[in-house]
Amino acid sequence: MQNSPYMNNPDEFEEYDVDLRSYLKIIRDRWVITVSVMAVILLITIIATYTTTPIYTAQSQVLVERNRGKSALESNYYYYEPDFLETQSVIIKSENVALKVVKNLQLATKYKRYFFKDNSEGFSLVGFIREKISSLVKSISSLGSGSQKEGSPDTPDSIDFEPKSDEEVIADIIRGGLNVVPVRNTKVVTISYTDKDPAIARIVADEVVKAYMDEMLDIKLSTSSYSLKWMTEKAGEERDKLERSERELQHFMRENDLVTVENRLTVLPQKLSEFGSQQSKAEAEKKELQDLLDQVRMAENDTERLEKIPLFASDTVLKNIRERLYKANQNIQELSKKYGRKHPVMIRAKDEQRILKEERRFEIDRIVSSIENSYGLAASKEENLHELLGTTKGEMLDLNEKFMQYSMMKRSVDSNRVLYDTLQTSIKEQGVTEQTQTVNIWVIKKAALPLAPSKPNKKRNLLLGLILGLFSGIGLAFFIEYLDNTLNSGRQVEEKFGLTVLGSIEELKGKENNIDTYVRNNLLSPLAESYRLIRSALLLSTANHPPKVVLITSMSSAEGKTATVINLARMLAQDRKSVLIIDCDLRRPRMHSMLGIPNDKGLSVYLAGNIDECTVLKIPDEEISLVPAGPIPPDPAELLGSSRMQALLDEVTPKFDFVLFDSPPVGAVTDSLTLSRYADGTILVVKAGSTTIEMLEGGIKKMNDINARILGVVLNRVKKIEQDSYQYGYGAYYDRDND
Repeated sequence: MQNSPYMNNPDEFEEYDVDLRSYLKIIRDRWVITVSVMAVILLITIIATYTTTPIYTAQSQVLVERNRGKSALESNYYYYEPDFLETQSVIIKSENVALKVVKNLQLATKYKRYFFKDNSEGFSLVGFIREKISSLVKSISSLGSGSQKEGSPDTPDSIDFEPKSDEEVIADIIRGGLNVVPVRNTKVVTISYTDKDPAIARIVADEVVKAYMDEMLDIKLSTSSYSLKWMTEKAGEERDKLERSERELQHFMRENDLVTVENRLTVLPQKLSEFGSQQSKAEAEKKELQDLLDQVRMAENDTERLEKIPLFASDTVLKNIRERLYKANQNIQELSKKYGRKHPVMIRAKDEQRILKEERRFEIDRIVSSIENSYGLAASKEENLHELLGTTKGEMLDLNEKFMQYSMMKRSVDSNRVLYDTLQTSIKEQGVTEQTQTVNIWVIKKAALPLAPSKPNKKRNLLLGLILGLFSGIGLAFFIEYLDNTLNSGRQVEEKFGLTVLGSIEELKGKENNIDTYVRNNLLSPLAESYRLIRSALLLSTANHPPKVVLITSMSSAEGKTATVINLARMLAQDRKSVLIIDCDLRRPRMHSMLGIPNDKGLSVYLAGNIDECTVLKIPDEEISLVPAGPIPPDPAELLGSSRMQALLDEVTPKFDFVLFDSPPVGAVTDSLTLSRYADGTILVVKAGSTTIEMLEGGIKKMNDINARILGVVLNRVKKIEQDSYQYGYGAYYDRDND
């Protein structure tokens, strides 16, 4: 069995590369569709071109420039305004300009019949189609708008919409035929009007320019009048607002005494900063005294511990007393060596020592009392500074709030004053420039009477119709080719399925020719040569030796597998090989009728056990033998899978060089799958343009599932054999015979 990327993974297909020759081949094969579509589109173009009413176009040109005053006109600077000409173009095509044209030319009275056509005019195919399409679009839009109005709660049911007047209808017609195009990189605007009457086209094109000038004057006058009125009223309102805001500001300043507010706002932050600094110092001093008192209280009345506190140790009085007490203690120690305890000198020395200790105690008590007094004063000072700081903060917040209100009112007064002054200035400027024109318009080309119609352009339409038809036909051909899922070339088989194409058989043309006998009667024909190429490919399909038992099947009926078996057997017999054909199609056998052999005894009778030896018949005038199918049995698949089939092969294989199985289609029944286990290989016959990719994919999958060996594919009924491509197709298997 031949391995391929497709067989390893059937769900993955390689992209089919199509080169230029393949594109040309698709167009050539489907030239009928291409030519038909091109002819239809060209015919429609011809009918539409020659039945369309010719229309004429008249053009006029105007120079449009914004008026910037004398200084601006004399200046060499160019002001780039990309939207200016676009805006003017919209104004030219506006409804007001069109209504002025209708009024000035009396189109709604004098020329009314010209715009409202009589139904007795000649029939126009293009006009009829346009009217039908227009009415259909209007009906659809009216249905949509009607559904919205019915469901809208804000739309009263009693509102009646009045139809347009004749002037408005004619104005819409003029706007539809009007075209305004600014000339690129200039200030020139081209105004053209298209109509079926050249005279109407000319006069309307000229009148549009005049109506446009009138409209610009009306816009300027109405805008100036409205602007002056609005600015005057607005100036009065702003004057009242300014006076009211000034009175409110003055009253607020008087009530809150805000004359010196800026000086107070400067002093208060300084005071607040000083109070904060003093409060911090007072808190630090209080903390130090508190720590000193805690040390004194921890020492209780222990004089020695108290004197170790830095404040007591550094006191000058205590320091003097300690020195005197130290000398008194030394004196007592010296006197004690000479005198007794009750000696007057000793008594006097001890009295002096006692007096010094009392002085030391008194001084310590004085210092402790001084510390307590200092602590009380520090606490009181801290409390006073805290209250003073709070009062200052409140005063500052109140003053800030008043100053904020003052600033807001001051800004309101300033804003009202600026707005009022601006309005007064604008009123004066508007009064000076009221009579000036903002846009200058000059006619540089009047409309001339058109001598030739602008539409339809017959040559261009026919050329476009021809090109459109050609490309539409080619596109449809490629689209049909894209939708075609049948196998049409050997390249498709090789690249999509990885199978070898043994050869291709060209479709035999002519009803008088029969593929069953044509090769036998025309051994030197190209068709016979195609079967010889298949024979050569079959002999070289396996290594060491060619396959001896070959199964030939197809995906469905009418693909030419039986004719392929017969003609391939004839080509093998020409090579002096003995060939046996076994007709294994026990459902619809045809081999015996094609070779003119009786079918009363055959394979089915032998496999059923009714005879001991299978009938092998020699084909008259040919080196081919045949085992006919025999009568149609009720269960062909069971007979083909019996042991007698293997016994038959064991008997006939040594006697013949090749044994060919003609089997039913693999896509319809399982007989071919049963026979594949007896064969050395299988040949698949595919009909060009009929067998689909899915059908061949399903058949290959079935054969891969039972490990059947596929030798290759024969492309049958190819339209035309070329060097690099093949054409083929398929039909239904169970079609009824005509007889």
